[in-house]
Parts: sequence; C-alpha cells; structure tokens
Amino acid sequence: MKSTFPSSLLKTFGEAPDVPAFEYGPRVVKRSEVLDLVARYTGGLRALRANLELGDSIAIYTGVTPDGFAVQIAAHVLGLRVVSLKPGISTAQLSRIVADTKILIVDEVTRSEIESSLSIAPEVVGLGNLLGDASDITPQGRLEDTALVLFTSGTTGDPKGVEFSYAALTEIWTWQRSAWDADTELMGARYGRFLLFGTLGSVVVLQQLGLCLISGGTAVIPTTPFPLLKFPHVLSDLRISAVLFTVPRLHRVLDILKTDASRFDLSHLRSVFVSGSPVPSRKLREAIEVLGDVVFNGYGTSETNLLCLLSAADTKEHPDAINTVGRPFAGVQIQIRSDSGDILPLNTIGHVWVKSPGSFSGYTNEESASVLDPNGWIWTRDLGSLDDRGFLHLTGRARDIVIINANVYYNGAIENALSSHPDVDAAYVVSIPDDKTGEAAAAFITTTAKERGPDLDALRELVKEKVSPAAVPSVITVIDSVPIAPSGKPDKQALIGLISKDT
Repeated sequence: MKSTFPSSLLKTFGEAPDVPAFEYGPRVVKRSEVLDLVARYTGGLRALRANLELGDSIAIYTGVTPDGFAVQIAAHVLGLRVVSLKPGISTAQLSRIVADTKILIVDEVTRSEIESSLSIAPEVVGLGNLLGDASDITPQGRLEDTALVLFTSGTTGDPKGVEFSYAALTEIWTWQRSAWDADTELMGARYGRFLLFGTLGSVVVLQQLGLCLISGGTAVIPTTPFPLLKFPHVLSDLRISAVLFTVPRLHRVLDILKTDASRFDLSHLRSVFVSGSPVPSRKLREAIEVLGDVVFNGYGTSETNLLCLLSAADTKEHPDAINTVGRPFAGVQIQIRSDSGDILPLNTIGHVWVKSPGSFSGYTNEESASVLDPNGWIWTRDLGSLDDRGFLHLTGRARDIVIINANVYYNGAIENALSSHPDVDAAYVVSIPDDKTGEAAAAFITTTAKERGPDLDALRELVKEKVSPAAVPSVITVIDSVPIAPSGKPDKQALIGLISKDT
C-alpha cells in the first residue's frame, strides 16, 4: 500500500538532498533545503493560535515561489484541507471561497490584494511569519479526507471548486515514480529544467511540476512577474528544457519564431506541452515543423488530470492523428456514451466519459452527481469519438453552445470549420442574443492573410457546408490577438464585451 501524499515527494527529496529542486533567479534551493522549509512551516502551522486540527481547511494565496510550494506541502503533511488560489482572483470571489477556512496564508505578492478587501473572514497570516521550529514531517493525512481544492477556469460557467482527496493525490501518476512505465521515464527525462510560472493553483501545473521534481529535474521560476514574461525569450535566456503552453501562447511564440528564430537558442528545449484548449490541426502541424519532435498536445480536465497525449511521433506514424487529442494515457479509460448513457461503438460521436487514477471526488460549490457516476466515471462535458486505433477525436463541448431557432449548435464545431480555412490562424465563437433567432453565433478570428484580409464569404460557406446554414456566424470580426483570461485560456466573456462596445 502506498504511503499517503506527500510521502513519495519527501522520500524522493531525501534520497537526493543535494540536487536542486528550484532555481529562483540567483537563489538555488536544494531538495534538502525544501525539506527544511517544509519542516519549519509544519512547525509554524502547528504553533498557530488557530489550533489547526486534522482535516481543517486553510487557504493559500501566494505567488509562485519555493516557499509557496513548501508551505502547501507542510499543510498536506498535517493532513489539512488546502484551498489553493490563483493570483488575480476577484475580491468578491476570494471572500466567498475562503469563508469557511481557518486561516488565509499570503505573501508579499498577494498581501496588497487581501488588504484591499474588507470582508475576509479567516485570520490572514503572512508567509514570512510562519517559519517556526522544525517539526516532524511524517504525513498525517487520512485517505478519505479532502486534501486539495482547486478552482476551474469557468469555461462552462462559474469557477467550480474541484476537490481531491488524499487518496486521489496519492494515486496521481506524476507523484508516484513506482507507477511509471518506460514511456513516462522518457518523458520525465525531458524535464531537467522545467519553466514554472503563473500559478500553483492549477491541476495541470502541479502535474507538470510533479513530473519534473520526481524525475530529478529542477523547476526554474522566472523573477520577472508572470504577465510581463516574454516568450520565447525566457526559454532561451534560462536554458529551459520543458515548458507548459496554452494555445494562445503557442500561437504567439510561433509567430515570433517564424520571423526571427535565429535570435533564440532553443537547443535545450525537449518538451513543449500544449494544454488548456483544443489546438487546430494546422497550428499543431506548424508547431511540429517549427519546434520539432518536442511538441506534445495534452488533453485533460481540472477534474481528471491528464487523459490523452498526442506526440509528434504519433503524428509521424499516423498523419491523420493530428486531428485528434491523442490516445488515453496510462491508467485512463474512456467511454463514448449516448444522451441516455449507453456506450456507443467506435467512430460514433457522443459524450466523453473517463475513469482515471487520482480524479476528483466532488465540487465544493456545485452538485457533482451529473458528472460523476457511482462507479467513478466522470463526464468531461466534451463531445467526441474513439477510432479503432484508440485516438480520441473531440468535436466540441457539450455546454459551449449556441441555440438558433431552438436548435443547438456546438461552438467547437463552428470553430473547427473556420479554422480549416488557410486564411484563419485561430477561431473563437460565442453566443449572442438575436431578435429573430433567439441566439446567433459571433466569430472572432486571427488571420494569416493580414495584408489582403480574410475571405469572409469563403469562411461563411465553410460553416454552411460543414455545420449548417443556420450556424453561419452573424458577424465575423478580425482581431489581432484573443484576450486571455487569468487561467491562460481564451477569454470568451471579454470577446462578448467587444461586441457590446461595438454596438
């Protein structure tokens, strides 16, 4: 039986104490030093007047630092329920999220945001004041208790608190090297210098960080604030071997490299892991042409961790696989179900249901019965099909829709149709009110035809042919770049706001 999380991390660090775990500007933090920080934060948490007990809930709201990571691990050592927050959260959301926690831990980066809020219920504790006497770091967590709460980006509605138990964190593959196969070991070998930025309050970031640390790599944290980071400059300057990209960031990096690649030394780069939203097949092909076999397209959800992986090698062996999100990762099971729940045959579009080690146990602020069945299967809210080689084809999100004349059309299908045209670099579709049809599709595109402009009539014909005449966008707007939400994903609410300003 596996020891409770974070036992595997502590054991790995103890076996290689002199190997750097983090590089934060000039500050290099060895694994032994991280263990010391964890011990001292554990002691500090034990000494708080809040009298924290096993299973109590605390919130952690810090920047991406070695100390922010260490205090979270210390909280898990004590078996606490950790609510991990992303920087940039609104004051109203913050107040609601931390209302039932005993303490809120902040650092110099986030304290000013807390001080601007007048309605924070728990005691606010500065990270610098938590360093106490070193304490025993034998993990105390109970498998059935909630270990971690992360909040989704709100792609399908308001952000949801996704709860992971100590049993789930103990099963997550990235933190359990004993569960790795040869392919996973090869992937881990690419993570010698992993660029860590943005937030620790993300399941995909934590997964990538685990792959780096457990494989013996170093997490490199830029000292430049995340919003000001320049790509691909930082990859070259810090000799990065592995990086996590959202799709919009991939677009921007490719645009720069296509015009001025000679300025950047990317010879150290071994893995560009693209995740967060679908990658148009043409853009993925371009990424492989520009960056080589270092490109990986990962598909997963906040509730499930990584589900499928598509590598450059997959697309070389199966060229048409570039239109998919890859094959199920080790330990992942996938079913395609009908609206009534029946399992559908191969090559049939339906609802994507998955079963994966380390999946969530429920939501904090929303019922989960509709997405989590009694047998542990999870509805991803995505639509797709499995082919006879095991590749998963996605066709859209079940709730990312536009209802036109009482007929449902999936925005993903419209985006795919638009993106198939050579004039379109990327496409984003939202639903807007319409007096005649109830709702209409509105499209926003970035274009490859910057001088002459895109052929809008041809784009409309593509949607008419591939989706439906009714699904043709009522307006197609050319934008220089898509607005990015704090999650790093395309901000469709901001796009709707652009329409409001124009009208």
